Amino acid sequence: MTTPDTATDAHRSALVSRLEGIARELRITDIEMLTEAGSGHPGGTLSAADVVAALFFHKLRLKPEEPDWAGRDRFVLSKGHCIPIVYAAMAKLGFFPEDELKTLRKLGTRLQGHPDRTRLPGIEASTGSLGQGLSVAVGMALASKLDRADWRVYCMLGDGESQAGQVWEAAMLAPRHGLDNLCAILDQNQVQQTGKVAETLDIEPVVAKWRAFDWHVREIDGHDMEQVVDALDEAEMVTGRPTMIVSHTIKGKGVSFMELNPAWHGKAPNAEEAERALAELRGGA
Repeated sequence: MTTPDTATDAHRSALVSRLEGIARELRITDIEMLTEAGSGHPGGTLSAADVVAALFFHKLRLKPEEPDWAGRDRFVLSKGHCIPIVYAAMAKLGFFPEDELKTLRKLGTRLQGHPDRTRLPGIEASTGSLGQGLSVAVGMALASKLDRADWRVYCMLGDGESQAGQVWEAAMLAPRHGLDNLCAILDQNQVQQTGKVAETLDIEPVVAKWRAFDWHVREIDGHDMEQVVDALDEAEMVTGRPTMIVSHTIKGKGVSFMELNPAWHGKAPNAEEAERALAELRGGA
């Protein structure tokens, strides 16, 4: 006989295990897509995989068969160059056929190198000009409040991107309007295009900064699925102000020769490199 607590613990454990498996699958699909395309951004897509898996397969209220459903939660990928990992999740959910993933970055494709909401249903914002996504998300969250709707808004930012001033303008505005329906996630993977974030333009102390802007802040290991799920669940319980999840991650996570290596910010693997990467990712199964 199980008690309610043990039943809940078993359910949580099963959820975490399932999401870990999905994150691994998303990373594999991501490498396959980028290799087929011959271009893209493996470092930042791999670092975001765990949070993306938890968002799309646990937290976001979505109807893939009805992408414009009015009650859906909204997700804005502010670091738009990392959209392939989101495409992988969307295809797995049924927003479009998985075979279409092979068209990434091809001429005429709906799967552009940066998300284009005019081409692909399910994409909420066309992003990629870094620093703008949080402003878009704040506007969406404010609209939800004005409409007295219950849908929530999630926005993922990069740490290099957080060097942009517009991020901090949005950070000031959201608490002013009490946007407790807004959850931002900082994918703090430590590396940007030209090197380490700390050596380029350090954003630390980032947790203290977001707290000073009156956000509820939760700091996590972004590759620990239990922590990811707990943080996303906690964000729904916060009232009166928005939530920032500072997710400490490793750029290129899961592929040893890509991890924390700036060379893999915006370069797709060749066939031999992809084989090595996929062997490592599959070896974790």
